[in-house]
Amino acid sequence: MIRPVMICAALLVAQTAASYAGQLPANTSPASAAPPTASQVEKMQAQLLDWPDLNRYRADDAALPPPAAGEERVVFFGDSITDGWGRRPETGSFFPGKPYVNRGISGQTTPQMLVRFEQDVVHLHPAAVVILAGTNDIAGNTGPSTPQMIEDNFTAMAAIAKQSGIKLVLASITPAYAYPWKPGVSPVAEIRSMNQWLRDFCSSNGCVYLDYYTAMSDEKGAMRPGLSFDGVHPTAKGYAIMAPLAEQAIAKALGHGVSGN
Repeated sequence: MIRPVMICAALLVAQTAASYAGQLPANTSPASAAPPTASQVEKMQAQLLDWPDLNRYRADDAALPPPAAGEERVVFFGDSITDGWGRRPETGSFFPGKPYVNRGISGQTTPQMLVRFEQDVVHLHPAAVVILAGTNDIAGNTGPSTPQMIEDNFTAMAAIAKQSGIKLVLASITPAYAYPWKPGVSPVAEIRSMNQWLRDFCSSNGCVYLDYYTAMSDEKGAMRPGLSFDGVHPTAKGYAIMAPLAEQAIAKALGHGVSGN
């Protein structure tokens, strides 16, 4: 009998290989591609050992004290769009003076985020969590992903948040007309469809929908000029649009009298 750990290892190898293969240019076949660099090999090995990247915030989580009496901690949970927020000068600031915690990891997909939800969200005892995810699933960062798979992962994270007494804000996927790291993928229709699902899910399940998309997209479904570096990742100007929208959604989730979705 094949042991479960061996099955898991095989799946991780396959997903890591798929993720790496996805970075190849559109006109390059895997057989003719240049071998991975030493840094790429190191990254793949690290991903095999810790696919959800639980090590990224483990020490930070352990060092973070419980919320003070009356403090309404909020965890921002997501991928590179969350990870980069305020961590580089060109992305502006991340809610100075607010008890907000950034737990974004660049490149992550919803299955990876689901695995680390307990460690990086629940164990931090937040009053609310803001989840921004899905674009890397559409890009295929960890292998092929169907809309149903993405929806199931959002549903599972929502269930954990509810069970843990954490108010939930689900953010729209931000606009993208193309992915620089995935030539040939046209994500506009899938992003719009997933955002409609997120809106409907929030309406049916008592959570708050945070609509970044409408404020940031042009008529083609691309990020508006000046709001991103590469059509995907926001600039300080892009984050300046996102911040007040996030604050409004958090206030609504926490029952502070803000109306509207």
